[in-house]
Amino acid sequence: MDSTPLLIVDAANVVGSRPDGWWRDRAGATARLRDTLVPLAAGGVPARLPPPVEVVLVVEGAARDVTGVDGVRVVAASGSGDDAVVDLVAAAPERRRLVVTADRRLRERVTTLGAEVYGPRWLRD
Repeated sequence: MDSTPLLIVDAANVVGSRPDGWWRDRAGATARLRDTLVPLAAGGVPARLPPPVEVVLVVEGAARDVTGVDGVRVVAASGSGDDAVVDLVAAAPERRRLVVTADRRLRERVTTLGAEVYGPRWLRD
């Protein structure tokens, strides 16, 4: 059994939470988000989530071609990004699963499966 916490980030939702012009280049904004997540794999989220952490970024739509890097696995949703997040949570019932999203419906779906949910600010604060 893997005891490493699984941190799943809803890329579209987190990128869309900051009005920084992301809509002009969704893939670029998603790649920048991915790069900010790299330190979390080895360092965790200070005072909230001790390392090591498996970090998974779920991408969809115009950002589907963003690739993974060392420390961040990227999952390109074949359909709905929300469904891909739910599938990842459901596939790891024995692990601590943390989902970062502000999407209410997605929050409900993953908490029903036992995941913890945090908003986008949780990553930035």
